[in-house]
Amino acid sequence: MQLRSLPVLLLCVAATGACRSYNERTDHALAAFESGRFDEARLAYAEDPEGKGFLPGVEGGMAALTAGRWQVALDYFTAAAEAVRATEEETLVSPEKAGETLLSWTVNETFSDYYGEGYERVMLHVCLGLAYLALGKVEDVQVEVRRANSLLENEEALYDADYGAGGMGHYLSAVTYELVGDYDDAYIDYKRLEAKGLGGALTGSALLRLASWLGRDDELGIWRSRYGEPRELPADAASVVLLAGVGLGPYKIEGRIDVPTSDGLISWAVPSSVSRPQPVSRLVLEAPSASVRSEVLEDVNRVARLNLEDRLAWLAAKSAVRAFLKYRLTDTLGDKHGEGARLLGAIFTAVTERADLRTWRTLPGSWQAARLFLEPGVHELTLTAIGGERIHLGSFELEGGETMFILARTLGRRVYAHPIGGRPVPAVPTAVQTQPQGEPQ
Repeated sequence: MQLRSLPVLLLCVAATGACRSYNERTDHALAAFESGRFDEARLAYAEDPEGKGFLPGVEGGMAALTAGRWQVALDYFTAAAEAVRATEEETLVSPEKAGETLLSWTVNETFSDYYGEGYERVMLHVCLGLAYLALGKVEDVQVEVRRANSLLENEEALYDADYGAGGMGHYLSAVTYELVGDYDDAYIDYKRLEAKGLGGALTGSALLRLASWLGRDDELGIWRSRYGEPRELPADAASVVLLAGVGLGPYKIEGRIDVPTSDGLISWAVPSSVSRPQPVSRLVLEAPSASVRSEVLEDVNRVARLNLEDRLAWLAAKSAVRAFLKYRLTDTLGDKHGEGARLLGAIFTAVTERADLRTWRTLPGSWQAARLFLEPGVHELTLTAIGGERIHLGSFELEGGETMFILARTLGRRVYAHPIGGRPVPAVPTAVQTQPQGEPQ
């Protein structure tokens, strides 16, 4: 990019100073989301000037998903996936393509389209999988999970890194394989979870259960040594699977260095990831006969930080190139138009050198899951956030071998949960006995 005249420079300074960032424009939408006004949040994100790109799609989709509006969530997430489809295809063909995109030069990172961080595009397909699961489209869940895993593998290949990520995708895959009776493939996904150290007791109990069912006696001994004896399950047990997003994910802040010189200003600006405080640590799913605590499948805060740290070398290189070019521009303007132009060039450098702080802000801080096995029959279910509120989900009749799902989200200390499956059983009114008037109490 070349600025050939002082009027052009003046115009650029005015334009960049007048534009609010994406985060500033959507702060009210995030506030609505945090307070549970999900439809308001979704519509506010959709009205942003960035249009129908990645961020309005994923933010609106998450608002709809948290509200339990599955088809609406699917529509938004699909729009976001279409916005980044070409970028994903290039990345899947060659991880180095992502590096080429990162090194493309702009006067300011926020002037370019935002296609999501690598981990965010992985999370997009996980969320598509959740929406399909809620709509009962098991085959589509598998398609999205495979896409998420492929993108994650390419992201790790690009940076020669191991994020210990992909847990939510592997668990979704395993559970849906179990739904269709494909226990061998489900077992493979649980082994992948175990190899990554994700899922804790949830993964261990699944490996014990499936190794026993599949007759993998040699591996069953390994799992017994790590997780103890398999738990005895009721004959023809039903199960309730909790899939939960806990808290809010990270946000970005700018780190910058400004170095005044006799000929102008040299500025570098790069983003860093900051985790939010999480008042809720885990969830507890309870029935009168049993209870289970959620396990972490995906630490979004950790993955986001590691993924951004891997990108920082490229981002810093881009910022350094911009700093040098703007410095030379300022020096040239000063020589041609005097000290006033040199000052204007320094202002231009300071105003335009900004780190890109855009990020998917409605993502949870972690994805967690739990599974409760119960005898067939009617069960009253409650969900408690450790550090937050306790909600009554209702009573449900479960048949033998049936799997019921609960999709949940915590925001602050609040819990939002949507049961999927089972047959709700209306509560029986309790008769209230009163004393006839005039009789002694």
